[in-house]
Amino acid sequence: MRFRILLGAAMMVSSSATIATAFVGSAGIASADPTSAPLCGSSEATTGTALSGDYYNLTVSGIAFVASDATLNVSGDLRVAPGACLDAFSMGTVHVGRDVIVGPGATLALGCAPGSNGPPGTPPCSGVADDTVGGNITAVQPLTMYLTAVTVRWNVVSIGGGFSTPGLNFPVKSMNIGGDLVLQGWHGGPGAWIGALRNQVGGDMLISGNVGDRPGDNPATDPNDSTEVDGNTVGGYLICLNNTPPAQYGDAYDEATGNGPNTVGHRAIGECASLTTPPTTS
Repeated sequence: MRFRILLGAAMMVSSSATIATAFVGSAGIASADPTSAPLCGSSEATTGTALSGDYYNLTVSGIAFVASDATLNVSGDLRVAPGACLDAFSMGTVHVGRDVIVGPGATLALGCAPGSNGPPGTPPCSGVADDTVGGNITAVQPLTMYLTAVTVRWNVVSIGGGFSTPGLNFPVKSMNIGGDLVLQGWHGGPGAWIGALRNQVGGDMLISGNVGDRPGDNPATDPNDSTEVDGNTVGGYLICLNNTPPAQYGDAYDEATGNGPNTVGHRAIGECASLTTPPTTS
């Protein structure tokens, strides 16, 4: 079994000392709200900074967004500073040459695809955004991340983090990840949901020690619908351990929309051992 994923995460965190050549704070005034669902708060459009253009390294502090008609190119590293928020959940284009690094208490929203904000056709995702990361996405103690349909050359790793107040989710959907996907130790408050749906993962997927607390469509029969793991294709091992609730198909299960059984190249282990075949019906 390849347990290199956690060691790799520690190595990436310790080596992220690059000094950014550009800093973005919340002093600029944006010209328009980037999405119909601003993930940095309702005042995002009036207090945030609209990002576009070309950078070598870029650090975001405060609130910033990428509008649906904007293109942001970062040839080096993109950092979201501790407590900052970057909302690129739009049809804008984001290309990062090396790593995306998310600090403690920070929020990253990146990517867009139909159905990622409700039924297909729900704004802002009229299509699939062209967002790419040439290295890794690494988060240590983030507030949360919203990752949708991003092509990542290497790994996506999130360790710890979360919040105690209601209102946030941690969705990882329709990603194309060349290496490993690790979601470990995120603790959400009341109403929180974390899950991995329809991702293509070349290496291993580890979902471990996460806590969510969101009722399903029918709370009487499904009081906690978090930790949904549906429709993923994993080249290596699919490992799910010590989650609350345990990893499950939940009410997201729908083979017609791609949320069917997970396909695993090696083995599914722990809570996900049963999530490679259709659920049994009583």
